[in-house]
Amino acid sequence: MTAYPLTWLYAPGDRPQVVAKALASGADVVVVDLEDAVASDRKDYARAATADLLEHPPAVPVHVRVNALDSPWGERDIAALAPAPGLSGLRLAKITSPAEVAHVARRAARADLYALLETALAVEQAYAIAGAHPNLRGIALGEADLRADLGVRDDSGLDWPRSRVVVAARAAGLPPPPQSVHPDTRDLDGLAASCAHGRALGFLGRAAIHPRQLAVIERAYLPTEAEIERAETVLKAAATDRGAQALPDGRFVDAAVVTAAQRTLSLARRR
Repeated sequence: MTAYPLTWLYAPGDRPQVVAKALASGADVVVVDLEDAVASDRKDYARAATADLLEHPPAVPVHVRVNALDSPWGERDIAALAPAPGLSGLRLAKITSPAEVAHVARRAARADLYALLETALAVEQAYAIAGAHPNLRGIALGEADLRADLGVRDDSGLDWPRSRVVVAARAAGLPPPPQSVHPDTRDLDGLAASCAHGRALGFLGRAAIHPRQLAVIERAYLPTEAEIERAETVLKAAATDRGAQALPDGRFVDAAVVTAAQRTLSLARRR
C-alpha cells in the first residue's frame, strides 16, 4: 500500500528562511506558496526564489501552490517551475473546471498536479475535475475561499462540500484528500477535534500553516492500537483465502474491508 502523506506544511515563497525551516520541520510534504501568502509586489521574487530552491531535489518532497490561471502570475509560475528538477507537484489554486486542469497538464507535461477547489462551482464539478487528466494526483478543498463564496458562518456548513470532495476523489480513483488548514495556529485542541471530524468524513491527513500543528495532525490520523489490532485480525482471516467471511465478533470480511485494513497497517508503520 502507498504510504500517503499525512502532513502538508505551507511556507511563503518569498521567505526562503521560512521555507528552509519548513523543510526541516518533519512535514511529509512542504508546499511553497506563491499565491495567498505572497503580496503582489513580491510575486516575481517568490517565483525566482522557488526556482532556485528547486534546481536540485530537496530532501523533502516540495509542492508549489501557483497563482490562479486567471491572475497575472499563474501562467508565468507554471512556465518557470514545471521543468524544475526538484519539483514534486504543482498545486493549482482556484480550479473551477476540468479544462483548466487539462490546460496546465499540456503546459507542464511532467508535473504531478493537485487541484484546489475553492468555490461553489468547483465543488459542483468535483468529480469531473478529479478525472480531468492522468497527471492529476489529488484534489482538496480551499475552505477559506469556499466559506466566503458560500457565506457560511458555522463550520458545520462545510460538511456537505467536504463529503462531496471525498466522494469525488475516491470515485475518480484518487487518494483520499487531505483536510484544509486550521487557521488558528495556537488552538491545538480545536485542531485535534477538527481532525477527528475530518477523519470521520473520510479525509486523510491535513495541510498546516505552522510546524506546531504537525504532531497534532499526525497523531489524529494515525490508527489507534485497537484499529491496528482489528486490521491485523482482518488480514489474518483474509489469508485463509476462503472468500467473504464473518469474524468471531460478527464483522464481515470482504475485499473492501481487506483494502481498508491494509491502509490502516500502512499508516501504522509510521508510528
